[in-house]
Amino acid sequence: MSARSGLPSSRLGAFLGFVGMSAIAGVLATVAVTPAIALTGMAANTSVGMFDNLPEYLKVGNIPEKTTIYAHATVDGADQNVPIASFFAENRESVGWEQVSQFAKDAALAAEDPRYYEHGGVDPLGVVRAAVFNVLGGDIQGASTITQQYVKNILVAQATGLATEEEREAAYEEATKVSFDRKLREMRLAIALEKQFTKDEILLGYLNIALFGGRTYGVQAAAQRYYSVNATDLTLAQAASLLAIVNNPQKFRLDLPDDELNGAANGYAANKERRDYILGNLLQEGKIDQAQYDEAIATPITPAVKPIVSGCANAGNAGFFCDYVVNTIRNDPAFGETAEGRYQSFIRGGFDVYTTLDLDLQNVAQEAIDENVPKFMEGVDIGAAGTAVQAGTGAIRVMTQNKDFNDSGDAAALGPNFSAINYSADNAYGGSQGFQAASTYKVFTLIAWLRAGHTLGEVLNVSEKEYDLSTFPTCEQQYSGSEYIENDANERGNRTVLQATAGSINGAFMAMGQELNQCDIRKAAEDLGVRNALGGPPNVNPGAILGDTSVSPVTMAAAYAGIANGGVVCSPIAIERMVKPDGSDAPIPVSNCRQGLEPEIAAATAHALKAVIEDGSAQASNPYDGIEHLAKTGTTNSATQTWTTGASTSMGLSVWVGQATGGANLRQVKLENGRAADMRHKIWRPLMEAIDEKYGGDDFPRPENRFLRGVEVKVPDVSGQTLDGARSILGGAGFSTSDGGTRPSSAPAGQVVGTDPGAGATATRGSTVTIYTSSGEPPGTEVPNVVGQTAGQATAAMRSAGFRDVEYEADPDADADACVVTGSDPAPGTSADTDDTITLYVALGDRRDLRDLFNNGNPCR
Repeated sequence: MSARSGLPSSRLGAFLGFVGMSAIAGVLATVAVTPAIALTGMAANTSVGMFDNLPEYLKVGNIPEKTTIYAHATVDGADQNVPIASFFAENRESVGWEQVSQFAKDAALAAEDPRYYEHGGVDPLGVVRAAVFNVLGGDIQGASTITQQYVKNILVAQATGLATEEEREAAYEEATKVSFDRKLREMRLAIALEKQFTKDEILLGYLNIALFGGRTYGVQAAAQRYYSVNATDLTLAQAASLLAIVNNPQKFRLDLPDDELNGAANGYAANKERRDYILGNLLQEGKIDQAQYDEAIATPITPAVKPIVSGCANAGNAGFFCDYVVNTIRNDPAFGETAEGRYQSFIRGGFDVYTTLDLDLQNVAQEAIDENVPKFMEGVDIGAAGTAVQAGTGAIRVMTQNKDFNDSGDAAALGPNFSAINYSADNAYGGSQGFQAASTYKVFTLIAWLRAGHTLGEVLNVSEKEYDLSTFPTCEQQYSGSEYIENDANERGNRTVLQATAGSINGAFMAMGQELNQCDIRKAAEDLGVRNALGGPPNVNPGAILGDTSVSPVTMAAAYAGIANGGVVCSPIAIERMVKPDGSDAPIPVSNCRQGLEPEIAAATAHALKAVIEDGSAQASNPYDGIEHLAKTGTTNSATQTWTTGASTSMGLSVWVGQATGGANLRQVKLENGRAADMRHKIWRPLMEAIDEKYGGDDFPRPENRFLRGVEVKVPDVSGQTLDGARSILGGAGFSTSDGGTRPSSAPAGQVVGTDPGAGATATRGSTVTIYTSSGEPPGTEVPNVVGQTAGQATAAMRSAGFRDVEYEADPDADADACVVTGSDPAPGTSADTDDTITLYVALGDRRDLRDLFNNGNPCR
């Protein structure tokens, strides 16, 4: 009779399983007698040697936990940290022993390991029972104890936490493969684990790590997910239903109501069958009585599924700030060696991340933006952003914009109101390319001007003109070509630097820049932490004077906060504290606060910028709430980008309204509340008012007098020169000139016969000296030179020369004693009829009280 060709296929697998299980059982039996063998000196068999060579230590470590980001908010009158977003690779929240219902603990054992408190990590009886049932064709039986399952879950968790996808896949495969050696290793580690921890500790660890379907891990997250309760409050029926899921997380999960085999229509039949099995085991083991069993069996499964919320898209109006926090973690080496490793650690680490965001102010900012700038409009890709950075700390207190955050990968497909681009941040922290700073960048030319020894009182000719770019000094390449510079309001003539700053006059700043090295202007910006939005240095060219560098609002807010803070600038930060699950602090990046600007330069700069918001182009942004502010407006060519950036001594604030893409002129774009170009003011004003109310502010320090007064120089004597020669000499002395026409004189026609102010008089560098030339005709009466005489002496000299009509005008900026004459009109040495009125310019010195008395004659008598 021929031999049978083999076992039926249904029995073959069972037979092989029996062989494997028998081998394992043999190993277990051998292990059980190993100590006796060792004591008697007998040689260990092959099984013992194989088992002893397996690893016997498992580092449990921290299992993946949910990370939560918090922001500040006023709750019941006190500052509180409130959650704004959560992140996780696995939706889990570990809890303590007392935070888990006893029903859940008992249900876990009844479902998975009834003899848990009797074995040492591996259940030999269970192994043999499983082998017998499997080979005899009964239901397929597992043999893993709670401890073994805990070991497997730990290995899987460790695998998913590795840095690269390749490493994660390999480790996961090793932890889950169905093999004899994997089972042996799992047993060895389970036995070792039982020596490290108590039974209760292992059971709690298992309950905190087990998969409950989808991305829900651990009994607390499962209780919240499926029944919207905490694990400590689970009823008997709920606990048994949850622990039923562990046996087959996909089959028995309770968040798929449309599932045909386990859905709402059939009362979650598959889960109920497993639940009732567990309840039966609990009754059989005496963990519950008959009444409890009957009540639980009769209880229908009615999940109260709570949505799983993860990521910045769920952070409301703080979504873009939340994304900034996540990018900070991705970018900063303080959080790990690689960006991917940092992010994996973040979403798995169970951190509590406490941020700088002030939700009270954030809500004010969002309301102001929403009221004035739409989230989208036809034909115009309009954008708006507001960012506030605290002076002295660098803490970002506000970061919001006119879009809803979504980083799903195709935000635009969800609707034009969605975006993943953070307008407030640099490219590395939110994807924006930045926006041209326009005239808000002029402040760095002003700083370089003051550093070079110039003053706010110097006078400049601000008229529009063509500039030869090769005349702008630089430390780098020479510039070429020319450019005609226009003024926004067609300003012409002379202005002091202070007046030009208040009016944001382009011509004045180009004139200033022509006297400065362009690299010094860039250095002023860099000293206050300014870089372009791509992370590189600001532009260094004549165009940069008027703000052609693309920057982010957070960078400009921090820079202006530094000016307002006495020149101490602090790099922006978003994270105040990061706490690990064990309560210890994780390392975080800190703000770099440094003296970027000399205090005296900062004070003079602040003084000039105060004039902008009090008397100049930023008046519409002024909240007029009793707190001093400094500010600068900015508008690019064709008004595609508009800004108001400024500060109090407590907070820097930058508001941008512009074209995210495209070239629409915002002065021609009409919105519900007016022109789009004016909306920056309507956002800046209420937000700064709220900042002032919460954070307060001090007055800015008075600048040193040397920065306020113009530089006084003596007017050269140009008598006898040609008009061009006189212009050259006076220009070399720092004066602008104008042609005052001819005066009667015996000198040859065209020869200079006098100036106003006259030769030897002092005048502000940059001011205009009027040049008079000879008409070649006989002169009238020559005007005597009375500069340096007292007003009384000068009056007498004029009348002695025949001039009877003498008037007086105060010269408040003259560097001379009170009542001393500093000049006359007509100028000394020129001719005039004795009937002409002679005006004497008289210094006030320290007698400022005299100024208002000049209207009534000579107060110096």
